[in-house]
Amino acid sequence: MIDVTTLRDEVHGQVLLPGDAGFDAACGGFQLLDPHRPDAVLAAADEHDVRVAVTFAADRGVPLAVQATGHGRNVGLDGGLLLSTGALTEVRVDPAARTAWVSAGATWRQVIDATAPYGLAPLSGSFPALGAVSYTLGGGIGLLSRRYGFAADHVRQLDVVTPDGRLRHATADTEPDLYWGLRGGGGNLGVVTGMRIGLLPVDRVHGGSLAFDVDKNPDVLAGWWRWTRTLPDEMTSAVGMLGYPDLPMFPAGLRGRNIAKLQLCWCGPAEAGERLIAPLRELGECVQDTVGELPYTESGSIFAEPERAHPYRSSPVLVSDLDADRLDALRRDATTASVLCVVGIRHLGGAMARPPQVPNAVGHRDAEYLVTVLSPVDSDPEAVTAVHRRLMAPWQPGAVGRPLNFSFGPLAPDQLRAGFEDGDGRRLAELRARFDPRQVLRPHHPVPTA
Repeated sequence: MIDVTTLRDEVHGQVLLPGDAGFDAACGGFQLLDPHRPDAVLAAADEHDVRVAVTFAADRGVPLAVQATGHGRNVGLDGGLLLSTGALTEVRVDPAARTAWVSAGATWRQVIDATAPYGLAPLSGSFPALGAVSYTLGGGIGLLSRRYGFAADHVRQLDVVTPDGRLRHATADTEPDLYWGLRGGGGNLGVVTGMRIGLLPVDRVHGGSLAFDVDKNPDVLAGWWRWTRTLPDEMTSAVGMLGYPDLPMFPAGLRGRNIAKLQLCWCGPAEAGERLIAPLRELGECVQDTVGELPYTESGSIFAEPERAHPYRSSPVLVSDLDADRLDALRRDATTASVLCVVGIRHLGGAMARPPQVPNAVGHRDAEYLVTVLSPVDSDPEAVTAVHRRLMAPWQPGAVGRPLNFSFGPLAPDQLRAGFEDGDGRRLAELRARFDPRQVLRPHHPVPTA
């Protein structure tokens, strides 16, 4: 246990111990599997509290982890201090400069709502409830990424408290190493308290999903893949496949079926988007069609991901191409697996394949597709891991890398290294040794040690 007496005296926020009201909720977050089990939680009220927490942990050699929404946790903290930044939710928009300042605990929903009145949008993800800062530190593949690139490519400044207790303003000019490493390298170098991001002149998109019964239309995945091969950058798309339980809470056309949803987001003229999407409707009988023009504030409806916290594991891989045989095998194996498997395939390329104006740690830009299998975990994580290993085995030969933002669960050293280009991984490890030599931080998106 740690003595939190001095911590309580110095902070504005609340210090929670096991048994206190709110302690378990702070440790769980959105991902309920492998929750943090710290000796204490500091629910930071402001940037001052973040600096106090980092200094407190560093001075005592106490491990420190940070959590706002908790979506991407790989391994929970055992002992030490958990710093919750969920209350730091300020979003300030500068419409003339087309930028927004986003504090550490703000979600994309809060950023989208703040920027929409100015006809602007952030490079947000498919799930608006996701924490904006942690998502961006891991790179950030979103609904507009084929047109505009990774979210990390649009970061102008990061305020970060490094393990020496200093608040640093990281830009290309002031702290070039921190600025490079935090954008895509995760939170290994300090605790980010906020970021300034560029905004996009987007207020409406043409999108939604087309749902097909894959048992009756087994060629849907391969048909979507062939369709993606000649797309303009304005179209970002994906496939989500899962078996819907035969329960009345689900739409009649979906329940009791293995469904593949083609998820589409077009940021050009609506008429052109409709023409481009038309061939997908010819792939078979569409049991649900939600495609249409919608304000960006409703962009979360395209993927329509569940907002209920739950325990889960996932296994992702980045690949240079798909093929019909492996897609068909994935369809068969996922729909007959012993555990529920949610398959996700995202089309990358476009602006994501091009280097940003200022280099960052986002790697594997040559990947054209991201393949992911995710499963809820009721009781046996190892059984889920075994199923994922079998489903993903055909995709490993020739794999480009592994996206850490989509990796939920413990990572082996080789899996960790696969998150970065070789040279970038070494540089990040060197920066970690420089900024956090005692490895006080326990980040969600770790890098190999030097």
